[in-house]
Amino acid sequence: MPVLDFDLLSRFVDVPSAARRMLERSEKEIQCSLSLRVDHDRVIDATCYVVYHSLARGPAKGGIRMTPTVTMEHTRDLAERMTFKASLVRIPFGGGKSAICVDGSALTRFEKTAFLREYCHILQFELQHGAYIPAPDMGTDATDMAVIFGRFDRPDVVTGKPPRIGGLPGRNEATGRGVARVCELVAARLDGVGMGSAPLAGKRVAVQGFGNVGRWTARFCAERGAKVVAITDIHGGCYAEDGLDLDALWPLSGVTLGTNRNGYGLVSNEDLFALDVDLLVPAACEDQITGEVAEKVRARAVVEGANGPVTPGGDRVLHARGITVAPDILANAGGVIASYVEWRNAKSGSITDKQDTYDTIEQTLDRAFDDVDGFAREQQTDHRTAAHAIALREVVESMRDRCWI
Repeated sequence: MPVLDFDLLSRFVDVPSAARRMLERSEKEIQCSLSLRVDHDRVIDATCYVVYHSLARGPAKGGIRMTPTVTMEHTRDLAERMTFKASLVRIPFGGGKSAICVDGSALTRFEKTAFLREYCHILQFELQHGAYIPAPDMGTDATDMAVIFGRFDRPDVVTGKPPRIGGLPGRNEATGRGVARVCELVAARLDGVGMGSAPLAGKRVAVQGFGNVGRWTARFCAERGAKVVAITDIHGGCYAEDGLDLDALWPLSGVTLGTNRNGYGLVSNEDLFALDVDLLVPAACEDQITGEVAEKVRARAVVEGANGPVTPGGDRVLHARGITVAPDILANAGGVIASYVEWRNAKSGSITDKQDTYDTIEQTLDRAFDDVDGFAREQQTDHRTAAHAIALREVVESMRDRCWI
C-alpha cells in the first residue's frame, strides 16, 4: 500500500498521471541471498532486500535494517518514506532502503562483520557506483558502517561512520536531536509562543522506545526543560510523575529497561499511550497507534520519532479528536539531514563539528516545519497531509526539471 494517498493529495498538488504511475511503484527492487559459513557444519543464510523507490532527486539514500521479520513489502514502504522525507527537507537524495532478514543481535561481532562483507560483495555494483548510499538503521550501527567503508575505502560510499574515519560528529544522535527540535516547534505552535520562550519548559513528555532515537530524543527534550515522565522498551518501562533521571537510566540497554527501573514505577507500552502528557513520542517501530489505541491517547500532540508508528485508522481518530500529529517524514528527518552533510563533506573534504551538525539539523527542520504548518493553516488540513503535499510537489517538480514528465 503506497505511503501517500494520491487521490487526497491531488486536491492540493498537480500530479500528472505519468508521475503518479512512476511513484506508485519502485524504480528498482533487488532480492538476493546471503550465505556465510561460520564453522565446519554451520552456515547462516539470510534474504537481503534492496529497494530504490525514486531517484528523481538524487541517489537512493536509506539505512540498512537487520531484523528477522523484515520483508520486501516492509523495505519498499521504508524506501518510499525516504523519497518524501528527503524531498520535504530539500535534501538532494532519492529514497532507498536495504534490509537483511536475520537477527543481528544473535551474531558475534566476527560473524556480523563477515556477513556485512558478504553483503558488500553481493551488492558491490550498487555501492561502488554510489547508486545506493547506506546508513545505520534498526539492527545496525556505526561499527557496521565502518565495515562497509573498509570494503571500499571511499568515505562517500556510506554514512553514519565513526567520526575518526570520516563520519560526522553528532550523526549518532542526529535523528533524536531532530525529533526533540520538532517537539519544541510543536509545543510553541500549540501554546502560540515563540521559540525564544523555551516552549518545552515544564512540558510532560512520554517516549516509546529506548533505542537510539528514543534515548536521544528524551535526553534533548530534558535538556530543554521538559519533564520526561515515561520511557518504555519492548518489555515495558519506567514512570515518574516528576520526571525521570535519564542519567541513571542511560546505561540500561533496551532489553532491560522494564526490569531495571531504579525504583521508578512500571509502565507498559499500552499504558504509556494513555498517559496525560503534552507530547507523546512513539520512537520504537511502525503500527503502534491504531484506531483503538488512538481513542485512549490523552497527549496534546504526537511526534512520530519512528517510521509509520500511527496507522491510517489511528491517524483519522487523532485528527478527529483534534490531536496534532507531526508526521515521520518531518519529525525524524534529522538523520537524513546529517547524512547529507556527511556525504557532502566526503565529496569536498570539508570538516564539520558537532555544533555545526546540530545547527544544520535545526535550521533545516525549522524551515520545513514552517512550510508544513503554513500549508496546513492555509489549506485547512492536517500536518501529515500538508507534509505529504509539499514533499510530493518537490518530487514532481524534480521530475519536470529532468524531463521525465
